[in-house]
Amino acid sequence: MPTLTPSAATSTPSEPTRLPQLEVADELLTLLRDTTTEPRPDTQLEALTLAVAADLPVLLWGEPGIGKTAALTQLAAALDLPLTTVIASVHEPSDFSGLPVLGDDPAEQGVPMAPPDWAVRLVRAGRGLLFLDELSTAPPAVQAGLLRLVLERRIGALRLPPAVRIVAAANPRSSAADGWELSPPLANRFVHLQWTHDHEVVVRGLGGTWPRATLPRLAPEKLPEAVDFARRAVCGLLSARPGLVHRLPSGETRRGGAWPSPRSWEMTLCLIAFATAAGSSREVLSLLVRGTVGDGPGLELLASLDRMDLPDPEVVLADPAGAALPERGDLRQAVLDGVVAAVRKRPERSRWDAAWALLVRAVETGAPDLVVVPATTLATLRREDWEVPASIERLAGVVTLSRRADRAAARTAVGAKAGR
Repeated sequence: MPTLTPSAATSTPSEPTRLPQLEVADELLTLLRDTTTEPRPDTQLEALTLAVAADLPVLLWGEPGIGKTAALTQLAAALDLPLTTVIASVHEPSDFSGLPVLGDDPAEQGVPMAPPDWAVRLVRAGRGLLFLDELSTAPPAVQAGLLRLVLERRIGALRLPPAVRIVAAANPRSSAADGWELSPPLANRFVHLQWTHDHEVVVRGLGGTWPRATLPRLAPEKLPEAVDFARRAVCGLLSARPGLVHRLPSGETRRGGAWPSPRSWEMTLCLIAFATAAGSSREVLSLLVRGTVGDGPGLELLASLDRMDLPDPEVVLADPAGAALPERGDLRQAVLDGVVAAVRKRPERSRWDAAWALLVRAVETGAPDLVVVPATTLATLRREDWEVPASIERLAGVVTLSRRADRAAARTAVGAKAGR
C-alpha cells in the first residue's frame, strides 16, 4: 500500500484562474458588439448611399437616439472608408477656414492658413467619409466657416481628395442642445434626408443583425440614357414653371431645409441620373428629389417624370387598338385627356373615330369612370357631317350612369345643407 507524502496529502485541486473584473466586463462588451449585417431593402439607406455615390453632401435630420451616427459608422465600414467625425459646434470658425501661421516674412510671403489635423489625415489617406455631427448646434459663425468646406472641399489652402465624401447629421432645433436654424447658404448645399427608425430594423438589429449598406450598381449601358432623361426632366419642368428656378422660403425654419435654387436643381439632375442608371425605386427617388428642392417643387417634378413616360397622343391615335394604356388611374386619365386635346387641336373624322375606339378600349381594360370627361369633351367636337360611330353606344351606359351618380350626389349635398 503506497504511502502519501505530506505534500501530496494536503494538496487541493487547482482552481480556475480568476480574471480581473474589468477584463470580464470587456469580454462581455465584445460579445454584445459582435453583430452581423444582411442585405435588406431599406429606402432611407439606399437614398443615403446613392447620394454618397453621387458625391453630394448629405444631411440626415432626425430626433436624438434613432441611429444616425450608427448608420454612418456602418456605412463607412461597409464602403471600406475611414471615418472622420467632427463635432461642428465644439470648433471655432478658423478650424474650418484655416489657422493663420506666421512665416519668416509675412509682408512678402503672406500668412498661410494651416488646416486642422483631421483634414491632413484625410488628405494623406486619399479617401474617407467626413462626418459633421450635431450640425444644428453650430452657431452662425461656425456655419459660415463650413460653407467652403461643404461646397468646395477646401480648408484653408488644403483641398480634400475627390474620394472623400461628406455626410452631416442634425437634430431639429426643438430637440437640439442649444440648437440653431441652419443658414440658407449652408442648407442649400445639402441633400436633406429625414431619418426615422423602422421598428423591424431596430428589433432585428438589437438581435444582432443590421441592414447592410452597399453602393448602387450602375448599369454602364444606361449612363448616356440616364443623363439625357435627367436633363429632359429638369429642363422640361423649369421651362414650364420658371418660378421654380429659385424660390427662397419666407420662414426661417424652411430656409434651413431643402428649397429650389440653380445649385439644388443641378444636384437634383445629378441624383435623377444616378437613380435612373441604378434602377432605384420611386420611393428612393422621391426622398432624394424632395430632400434637394423641397416637397412642393419635388412633387411637381415627380409628377412630370411620370408623364414623360406617357405615350405620344399622335402615336396612340395612329393605332388605338395597340396602344399601351397605363394601369395607374391618374396616368391613364392623362393619356385620354391628351388624346382628346390632340383631336381638338386638329379635328379630323379619322382622328375623331380613333379617339372613340381608344375610349372604348379604356372602358374594357380599366375603370369606366375615367372616360366620362374625355367622352363628353370628344362628343362636343363632332362636325355635322360626321356619322356617330357604333362604338359610342358601348359608352352610353357608362356616361349615363356617371351623370346619374353625380346628380344623386348633388341632391344628397343639398339635402344635407338644408337639414342643418
